[in-house]
Amino acid sequence: MKTRYSFTVLRYVHDIGTGEFANVGVALYAPEAKYLGAMCTPRYGRLSKMFLDVNGDYFRSLMRYIETRFEELADRLRSELPLDKRESVMGFATEVLPRDDSSLQWSEPGAGVTSAPAATLDQIYERMVEKYAERQKASRTDEEVWRVFRRELETKEVMGFLEPKRIAAEDYDYEFGHAWLNRVWHVYEPVSFDLQEADSVLDKANRWLGRITILRESPDEFKLYMLFGEPSLERLRPVFIKAKNILTKMPGEKEFIGEREAETFSSELARELAARQHR
Repeated sequence: MKTRYSFTVLRYVHDIGTGEFANVGVALYAPEAKYLGAMCTPRYGRLSKMFLDVNGDYFRSLMRYIETRFEELADRLRSELPLDKRESVMGFATEVLPRDDSSLQWSEPGAGVTSAPAATLDQIYERMVEKYAERQKASRTDEEVWRVFRRELETKEVMGFLEPKRIAAEDYDYEFGHAWLNRVWHVYEPVSFDLQEADSVLDKANRWLGRITILRESPDEFKLYMLFGEPSLERLRPVFIKAKNILTKMPGEKEFIGEREAETFSSELARELAARQHR
């Protein structure tokens, strides 16, 4: 069934005076479908080349914050009665990021009709943001891998059940962005091995081995679900197998899930959560 939607583009405006900007995100709202979503780029290379003095760590954390706030509002939208029904995406966008004279600005809204709001958000994001990004061949971030899984989880209406969970050991702590409690914590972590160099793949696997080994000293019991983004370069396939062999050495309960299993994984998780609700 077709439903109307509105969208707005998030722009990084380096200098209000000159008006130079780069698109860094998109938010979309379809009121009849009770759908609200946002996608922001974790890549700041193009901004650094355009504007030189962009703080990469701060930019990435800000993009994650904006996506997380939209996820929270989407959960609220799905669960509440439509007493305060907003007609435009701008009502949500300005709640997350108010209009001011900062470097991040929302564009004027656009509109259309769609039968698949999440897919339309993907298409607009690709057209307005990724089309202009300078992408390194065969390299994706963890955030980009997460989007593959998040799309399926949103379809199964699972996202509202997941919450951040910080696991703290004596000498180290780490916050998993998506988790739920059922006897032990079930924590989900996207990990991209879609990189360019063999050393990078193996180094990343070894970092996770060390991280989980330390976190197992925490009093919080947890099962780790590692959501893989596999290499797209054929020459890195043997290295990826070695990386998985390293990760099998992580202590405790764990499960590895590839992108091609995202739909099955999401369906099974939805059934588990539904069963818990009816206990």
